[in-house]
Amino acid sequence: MGLLGLLVGLGLLVLFAFRGWSVLLLAPFAALVAALFGGEPLLANLTQVFMINAAGFLAQFFPIFLLGAVFGKLMDDSGAVMSVARFMAERLGEQRVILAVVLAGALVTYGGVSLFVAFFVIVPMARSLFRAASIPRRLIPAAIVLGTSTFTMSALPGTPSIQNAIPMPFFGTTPFAAPGLGIIASFIILGTGLWWLHRAEAAARRAGEGYGEDVEGAIEQAAADELLRERATTAREFDPAELQHGQRSDQASPVLSAMAPLVVVVTVNLVMSLVVLPRLDVSYLAEQRFGATSLAAVAGVWSVVVAL
Repeated sequence: MGLLGLLVGLGLLVLFAFRGWSVLLLAPFAALVAALFGGEPLLANLTQVFMINAAGFLAQFFPIFLLGAVFGKLMDDSGAVMSVARFMAERLGEQRVILAVVLAGALVTYGGVSLFVAFFVIVPMARSLFRAASIPRRLIPAAIVLGTSTFTMSALPGTPSIQNAIPMPFFGTTPFAAPGLGIIASFIILGTGLWWLHRAEAAARRAGEGYGEDVEGAIEQAAADELLRERATTAREFDPAELQHGQRSDQASPVLSAMAPLVVVVTVNLVMSLVVLPRLDVSYLAEQRFGATSLAAVAGVWSVVVAL
């Protein structure tokens, strides 16, 4: 019954999250459902199990959330994300519009930029490219999501995404764990996604479907949408409303300057994981004031934090 309770609680969380309910409300409710099915005391599980572990999760990963948000905002305001996206588009040309959008998204998110920042910055470029190539604008979200939210989020070795960071303390791994399997999975995801996108493009061309009409102010409306904002802030570390704040650069950064922070994040992440941390004397971690833990439990998070 306990396992059934976990499945029911998880199912309800997924169902209501997709219907727009805040995960901050759903998570305690799902925990109570699991405890109820398992015959556990509800209040004790809420305050002594769920809340304590939720606080521990926040304490462990808040540095990544914070630094990831600041890094993403810096890359956005400096024009670095747009510079990288334009560079990819210019190099690949109008004949490879879909590939350019996918790789631009993949490059910036693998370098540590929040997918929400990448999405909102790459959309204007994608719109102009798709319009020039007469590719239906309905394929833009799919192309951006393939680049920002699939293999660079969960498969490519070394990605600083929270999907890669969260399992590390539990398995005692680094961000570069299982590189062979990760690279193979990344190629499968990228290849399958590009095949589907080009198939959809070919079908649209045969049907005589063009780019279509843009919705004026669509990006601004999306950034101000409360439902999107609620989902974004509980799923990631960036608030879409922040896209309208700050002082964005009038000119895009030189492409080498724009790519430098992305290279630094990946390189420092690799060096910390494989060279620096394994050579440190961290016997003090066994002390109670440091959580009586081990290097394996914190090395992955430390590597990502230092890199960001």
